[in-house]
Amino acid sequence: MPLFQNAAFFISAHHLRDLPPASGIEVAFAGRSNAGKSSALNTLANHNRLAFVSKQPGRTQLINFFTLGNDRHLVDLPGYGYAKVPEAMRAHWQNVLARYLGERSSLGGLVLVMDSRHPLTPLDRQMLDWFCPSGKPVHVLLTKSDKLSRGEASLTLNRVRKELIETWGNHYHSECTIQLFSSLKKQGVEEAEAVIGKWLFAETPEDLVRKSFNLVDDKDAE
Repeated sequence: MPLFQNAAFFISAHHLRDLPPASGIEVAFAGRSNAGKSSALNTLANHNRLAFVSKQPGRTQLINFFTLGNDRHLVDLPGYGYAKVPEAMRAHWQNVLARYLGERSSLGGLVLVMDSRHPLTPLDRQMLDWFCPSGKPVHVLLTKSDKLSRGEASLTLNRVRKELIETWGNHYHSECTIQLFSSLKKQGVEEAEAVIGKWLFAETPEDLVRKSFNLVDDKDAE
């Protein structure tokens, strides 16, 4: 049975003041509009309609919480890019996402969803710049990997992993991991479950930050 089989809608928020209390542990999913974020969430939960999938990128403009029970949540952040939204709305969500990713104490980790054919866009980099100073872990899903040949997928995975670790992991002492993922082919599900499950059920956000800094200190001492 998929780890997140029992995920159920909990609450939506438009402003930070609408968020539920920062207790327990939550894992956020972020990604550029049309990168396959909602499809990845639905695949991991084995639920076709858990997260709204739109043919019109940028339609999901709320922070959506899904409960797993025991004060654990998956959080679907608004798809960024906002190609056809007013400037005021774009500015609103940039502010909300920056503060949520940088300040939310119950946030245990970030799953950053990137289209494997177009990884590390300027907006992906902005998400990492907002989140990684927290010292909490980030896991990148390179979605739609079935669209690439095996060789292309391997080259993309290694290239993005190298930049991810060198630019954000080493600088901010964040644990940065990455994998190939395909919602269509159901590839990479178990690997993603293992990472996210560890964040949600094994350690608190504070433990994760402390562990990341201790790992760096141990390496420096060698």
